[in-house]
Amino acid sequence: MFELYKIVFHQGKQFIPNVTTAKVPGIFRGRPIINSEKVDETELVELCPAEAISASPVSIDIGKCTFCGECALRFPEKITFTTDYKISTNERERLIIKEGDEKLVEVNSETVRREIHRVFGRSLKLRQISAGGDNSCEWELNAANNVQFDMGRFGIEFVASPRHADGIVITGPITENMAEPLRIAYDAVPDPKIIVLVGTDAISGGLFADSPAIDRGFLDQYPVDLYIPGNPAHPLTIINGLLDLTRKKELNR
Repeated sequence: MFELYKIVFHQGKQFIPNVTTAKVPGIFRGRPIINSEKVDETELVELCPAEAISASPVSIDIGKCTFCGECALRFPEKITFTTDYKISTNERERLIIKEGDEKLVEVNSETVRREIHRVFGRSLKLRQISAGGDNSCEWELNAANNVQFDMGRFGIEFVASPRHADGIVITGPITENMAEPLRIAYDAVPDPKIIVLVGTDAISGGLFADSPAIDRGFLDQYPVDLYIPGNPAHPLTIINGLLDLTRKKELNR
């Protein structure tokens, strides 16, 4: 019994009452901030293995970023990563963080399709498709449904069949072998339906973007409704992104 109490005391409260205001540990890397400090931009750009950093002005594309933190370790006077996990958006360009810009990454409610709020505002069933993923984002999507985060309390759940779903959640860079199964699954989802990309690999292809084994043609044909960055994406990023997409701000709680 004493050992049980020790575990409970060490882990603290596991259930998160409010996922929109929860805090994460300081080691978490979320939205980056780039200040105006002058550095060797060429060295900074070449440092990033994912080619997520651009120069003049310096910017970081968190849709490509692996959140390894090397840029902040090498140039701490230039780049810092905050613990802001609310970094999902429905507009790809909002994932590009520019020098001197401290604006939050948010879903633009003005460009969300009207039927999304109307149809999916209280209930959303999703079919997750691992299109060549490494299981990291898949693990976090699973964690979003556990007793700690409890995404199901908002009526957001995963289903086994695309025919029972309101949309698909794609993880992985979309390999050539998964391109056709992905299309088949999407076609099986009844209209209206949404597409959600979770993780760096799904959003940009990540480190595999230039691989001949990748076929991302599906994304050239269909509009993406939500980008959830991360490598992998945090459960709080996933949940808040889906809430911001499907519900008006005043309904988030």
